[in-house]
Amino acid sequence: MALAFAVVMAGTTLPTPLYGLYRRDIGFSEFVVTVVFAVYACGVIAALLIAGSFSDVLGRRPVLMAGIGLSVISAVCFLTARGLTLLFVGRVFSGFSAGLFSGAATAAVMELATAGQRRRAALAATAANMGGLGCGPVLAGLLGQYAPHPLRLAFVVDLALLALSCALVLAAPETVPRQDPRPPLRAQGMVVPAPARAVFTPAAVAVFAGFCVFGLFTAVAPAFLATYLGVRNIAASGAVVTSAFLASLVGQFLTERLGAARSLSLGCLVMVAGLLLIGASLLAGVLALLVGGAVVSGLGQGLSFSSSVRAVSRVAPAEQRGATLSALFVAGYVGLSIPVVGIGAVTLGPGLRGAGIAFVAALTTVAAAVAVYLLRRPLPVP
Repeated sequence: MALAFAVVMAGTTLPTPLYGLYRRDIGFSEFVVTVVFAVYACGVIAALLIAGSFSDVLGRRPVLMAGIGLSVISAVCFLTARGLTLLFVGRVFSGFSAGLFSGAATAAVMELATAGQRRRAALAATAANMGGLGCGPVLAGLLGQYAPHPLRLAFVVDLALLALSCALVLAAPETVPRQDPRPPLRAQGMVVPAPARAVFTPAAVAVFAGFCVFGLFTAVAPAFLATYLGVRNIAASGAVVTSAFLASLVGQFLTERLGAARSLSLGCLVMVAGLLLIGASLLAGVLALLVGGAVVSGLGQGLSFSSSVRAVSRVAPAEQRGATLSALFVAGYVGLSIPVVGIGAVTLGPGLRGAGIAFVAALTTVAAAVAVYLLRRPLPVP
């Protein structure tokens, strides 16, 4: 189940290093790139708000199969795209797929574990999420730079991996007992049960800040590398983006040793350090600082994200776990979309560098505020 989760999430970031090629072939501005990216995040948020609780009613497997189907539609759109319309449509369906998978797959991975495997299952779920997101850019970058048909081959590979994921999900046991009569399906919006709210609020803000960092890298980092640092090799651009996700995986493994409460505050502090490095790289135009910022901020994101998922899933009632985790991912994908569109809009004025510096300054303030709050009031989680 974790492998299927990773494959679907990798498909959502495959286009990241290819946007420069799309800009060359189709012709559009950097602002359009951020809008295309935000359309994906809006699709995720819509799916989470509308269908976030559906897997608690229908079961995990039907919702995950629907997510794979939507991911297939997205890959076909990119495979056949000749203009902006199919790019937008493909990103919307990709967002729907990620929205269905995020909460349902996280809950399924944790529920498939035995009592003694719960901690490792939480790590497997968050690692599959971030690891999949990190594999997408490096896979597309390598194929786009060194293989034929750079705007097609990556999505052919994606379709093959999705077929494997379909088989894996069908083979996995269902973890939600059948309810008879089945409750009606309703769009519940943000579902945060009362017992989980004290933990959910700081965790959601931390997840918001961490996804903002990844939004910055996946939407505008390749353009910054090409424009200001002269890095036009899309495999190298994909590797820089992937370094943040790989560092996130390291942070998630460290959460196992540090515990959820300590990891959340420490993750926010580490994220602040990484953001300062990113800001310095934007000012000085030094590639090493940008890579260092990607690694350090990714490490902080991994610590805060894994501990947030772990803490929220622990306090959420079992019958509302999928919906509560979906609400946590809503906070993350809001962070992924809104600030990135803001950067795209500001680039029309002061340019990409000025927009990035303003964004980093605002995000540093948010992460520092969460860290101070958590140091004063640690999460009430054993």
